[in-house]
Amino acid sequence: MTDSAAKRVLFIIGPTASGKSRLALCIARLIPSEIVSADSRQVYKAMDIGTAKPSREDMTAVRHHMVDILTPDVSFSAGEYSRLARRAVDGILERRRLPIVVGGSGLYIRALADGMFEGFYTDEAVRAGLKNRVRIEGLASLYRQLEDVDPAAARKIHPNDQKRILRALEVFILSGEPISKIQRLHTEPSDFESRFYGLDWPRPQLTRRIHDRVDAMVRSGLVTEAETLKGMGYGMEHNALDSVGYKEAFQYLEGNLTLEDMVRLIQRNTRRFAKRQMTWFRGDARVRFLPVSEPVNWDGLAERVLSDFLKS
Repeated sequence: MTDSAAKRVLFIIGPTASGKSRLALCIARLIPSEIVSADSRQVYKAMDIGTAKPSREDMTAVRHHMVDILTPDVSFSAGEYSRLARRAVDGILERRRLPIVVGGSGLYIRALADGMFEGFYTDEAVRAGLKNRVRIEGLASLYRQLEDVDPAAARKIHPNDQKRILRALEVFILSGEPISKIQRLHTEPSDFESRFYGLDWPRPQLTRRIHDRVDAMVRSGLVTEAETLKGMGYGMEHNALDSVGYKEAFQYLEGNLTLEDMVRLIQRNTRRFAKRQMTWFRGDARVRFLPVSEPVNWDGLAERVLSDFLKS
């Protein structure tokens, strides 16, 4: 790797089905590189089709990290991802290769690039759900939950301080980490420079790509994969599988959806997920968005991204 790229990390981000992995592989053909996945589901073994995991051929051609490291019954947080992914990035840099971080999990990407910071973890739907629980269960019930998941924070928060109780639980739900721990760790920024590139499709074309991807997943055996996971003892009670694609496939296996309804539901939920991803990424002023439209010259796009990245 050239000196101009030393201690720099290239991030390729964007919504699902936007072509992030393809672009990363094209860049890796131009410069010695290794890929770090920033996908919250590709970390799990046996979840290949529903996560659009890189093929064995691609992972043989270019070394990948943060793929197939956990079984689906293991909980995994943004903080844990940050620690393991930073270790992977450090190793790639030591080998004088380019780390290319690829994915659409906004929390994981921020945790890796910026360190843990509780201010990242906000979600209106989660907050509304917690407020509804206060109305139904009472604030004392949520305070007891906080005592269970983050006793250090609970000791500092008055049992009647609804705002701080809900905030602490919101952070825990979104990050998988106690807010008290995140507040201790937020002073640990990365020691590398991050450059962010986002793929920005016209909505109709992205919608078509999403629908085509879902159709391809079903043809490739998504239902069989879900059935296999179920036979291994995994299900929607595990957070890894309570996600788009798998939860609809489990509903189909339970007889609650027809195959056609399952496909339509996955397509709809994936569109909604992609919209949330773009909203998140557009909130980061560091991202340079690359307008893309069919047909895409992926090799040419890779050359342009790499040329820009290597500029001093």
